[in-house]
Amino acid sequence: MARIAARDALAFSRVVEAQAGMLHRVAYRMIGDAAEAEDVAQEALLRLWATADRWRAGQAGIAAWLTRVAVNLCLDRLRRRRFASDAELPERADDAPGADQGIAAAQLRAAALAALGDLSERHRAAIVLTYYEELPNAEAAEVLDMKLKAFESLLLRARGAMRGCLAARGLIGLGDAA
Repeated sequence: MARIAARDALAFSRVVEAQAGMLHRVAYRMIGDAAEAEDVAQEALLRLWATADRWRAGQAGIAAWLTRVAVNLCLDRLRRRRFASDAELPERADDAPGADQGIAAAQLRAAALAALGDLSERHRAAIVLTYYEELPNAEAAEVLDMKLKAFESLLLRARGAMRGCLAARGLIGLGDAA
C-alpha cells in the first residue's frame, strides 16, 4: 500500500491483476449486468488508488477492503435503480423462482458446504478447485503439486467421500450421483 500511495504504477497493476476478476464477479452477481459490474470494479480500484495514502497498517487486507467497497457501490446502484427506474411494468407475472425455492436452495447449499467441511483437507481442496473455482484438472493438479493422473484419482476419491458425507446428512441416497 505504501508503494501505491507513492504512485507506483507497477504495484497498483499487480493489485489490479490480482483483484479485478473477483471484484467483477462480486459486482456481477449482485447487479446482474456485466457492464455495470465492470464500472463497479473499476470504481473500487480507483478508490484504492485515490485513498492509498490514508491506509493504516493493521486494517483489513486489500482484498477485503476492495470487496467491501465494491459491495457498497453495488448497494448504492441497486438503491438508485429502485427509486429511479423508468422501465415499464411487466405485463406478465414474474416467472422467477419463488422465495420458498430460494430458501430451499440456500439451505441445500449450506448443507453441502457443511458436508464439504467434513472432508479431509486434500479431498476438500480437490472438490473446491474443481467445482467451486472451476479449474481444469491439469491446473488443479499443478496447484496441488501433483501429477494429473494422481489428481484425477484424488478427485474420484473426493467425490466418493463427498457423496458419503451428503448421504450421512440425508441430502442424497447413498447410490445417488452427487
